Amino acid sequence: MTEPIRLPVDGIREDGGPTGAGPRAGDADPATRRDERAARRALAAAERSRRRYERQEVRRFTKRSRLRRATWIAVLASVVGLAAAAVAIAYSPLMALREVRVEGTARIDAAEVEAAFGDRVGTPLPLIAPDEVQRALSEFPLIETYSTETVPPGTLVVRIVERTPVGVLDRSGGLVSVDAAGVVVERLGAQPDDLPLIEVEGGVDEPAFRAAGLALRSLPAELRAAIASASAESADDVRFVLDSGATVIWGSADDAALKTSVLQDLMAAVPPEQVDRYDVSAPLNPVTG
Repeated sequence: MTEPIRLPVDGIREDGGPTGAGPRAGDADPATRRDERAARRALAAAERSRRRYERQEVRRFTKRSRLRRATWIAVLASVVGLAAAAVAIAYSPLMALREVRVEGTARIDAAEVEAAFGDRVGTPLPLIAPDEVQRALSEFPLIETYSTETVPPGTLVVRIVERTPVGVLDRSGGLVSVDAAGVVVERLGAQPDDLPLIEVEGGVDEPAFRAAGLALRSLPAELRAAIASASAESADDVRFVLDSGATVIWGSADDAALKTSVLQDLMAAVPPEQVDRYDVSAPLNPVTG
């Protein structure tokens, strides 16, 4: 008898197993499963490490920011505290004016200058304004310039530069010494040997007087003492007459230092007793005669 031929059913082998099916998940290689678990553990460990690092960085940054902020606050508080303390001390009775020290006076009575600040005694030094100092010193016309300095805790130093007389004017009330601006320095009974008589028409407000005053002021004291008189018909025509009788044609008040040097050289080379005139109005081309 012939054996029947059995056709395989699609997907079923003759032994009853499925055809074309791969290994089941449960049939995976144990080594492969271990590798997968190790990889997952390593990934989880790396993730935990990353999160831990991020938390540490956040804490470190936050701590640094807090420290920086605390440092700035401490510095600012110190500065404000010191400033407040300085202001409190400066305007406290500890810094009140108790002494006025006057320096540089010769013709001016220093005690009178000190007394001019009597109404400011007890006032904190920072509250003594410059215009108050100016008002107090304006009572003294012989002051040409001044400067002040505060010396804690309670001293005001006033340094004075007095007006320097450069000549003598013969007025209806008598002889007076004046500075280069025409301010009266002193009333005189006779003309001093070291000051020339200034002879200018029109008074001290004229350009001619100002030019003569500036020219005399520019001279060294020993040369000015050798001048008997000074005159000027205009601002460009200043002339001196020396004690010897020789005339110095000075010209304008410009180039005073150069003219002084040239005149001194001429007088050393040719004494005043031997000439009638020195012309230094053009100092690069001086003339004697």
